[in-house]
Amino acid sequence: MKDKSKESAPGDGIRSLRSTMLFRAINYELYVKPNKSIMLFGVMAMLTCSGYLLYMRYKHDGTAYYESVEADGNVTFKKKTSRWLD
Repeated sequence: MKDKSKESAPGDGIRSLRSTMLFRAINYELYVKPNKSIMLFGVMAMLTCSGYLLYMRYKHDGTAYYESVEADGNVTFKKKTSRWLD
């Protein structure tokens, strides 16, 4: 390990501690500075995926049909009916 000539100051966090290269390789996120553009891209990707899933659920719940598999293996769409109203 290298000896650091720089003294640690308040706010340096875990970077100021002595550690091994294995620890730094395993815990890479602790030693790199945050990249705001990558963070923004990740947040936008997560929001887009969540929005798309919510959109698909909204569109599916609004339909009045469901898929039904017949005895011969054909898939047909049938209108939803309620047995409670009979």
